[in-house]
Amino acid sequence: MKIQVLALTALLATQAFADEIAFDFKDPKGVNNIVFKLDAPLESISGTTNGISGTISADPAEPEDIEGKIIVDAKTLTVPNPLMQEHMLGADWLDTAKHPEITFEIKEVLNSKKDGNSGTANVKGVFTMKGVSKEITVPVTVTYLPGRLGDRTGGKMQGDLLVVRTNFQINRGDYGIKQGENLDKVSDVIDISLALAGSAPKK
Repeated sequence: MKIQVLALTALLATQAFADEIAFDFKDPKGVNNIVFKLDAPLESISGTTNGISGTISADPAEPEDIEGKIIVDAKTLTVPNPLMQEHMLGADWLDTAKHPEITFEIKEVLNSKKDGNSGTANVKGVFTMKGVSKEITVPVTVTYLPGRLGDRTGGKMQGDLLVVRTNFQINRGDYGIKQGENLDKVSDVIDISLALAGSAPKK
């Protein structure tokens, strides 16, 4: 009986592993993007980046149940004003020479709800910027699109897609970025929006 129980446990574990798909967020089309905004009394600053990579694993039967890490190449953060961008990437602000990556690593999925191929959840994870790591919780919507990678790539690649959307806020002061300084022109609060699609090509 003990052998049968162990065999059944191994079978279930294998099945669970087989159902999990790894989605690559280094977008072959280059349209994945993150938008950030700092809305201070005297100036409103908006920027973007598409220097995004990382992997998220998900079970298509439970698309809200996810794990993985999103990575941003900090040097790809862009704002319209060239001087402002130079300051943003420089040693006094993001210091991208010493801290080239901004990351969010998923630790736990809370309050998940499923609706067809989509799911919503509060995702707890570790957000790291300028060498400082903080645990935050963000609302996430995840949609599994089986067989739609070909539609996104004009038929160049076949496979599945995992679409991730989230909006959340952080405080730059929490990450050692000029805490309490220049608040009239540079808001401490940063609004962040992610619109990402991860691909799982069929081999």
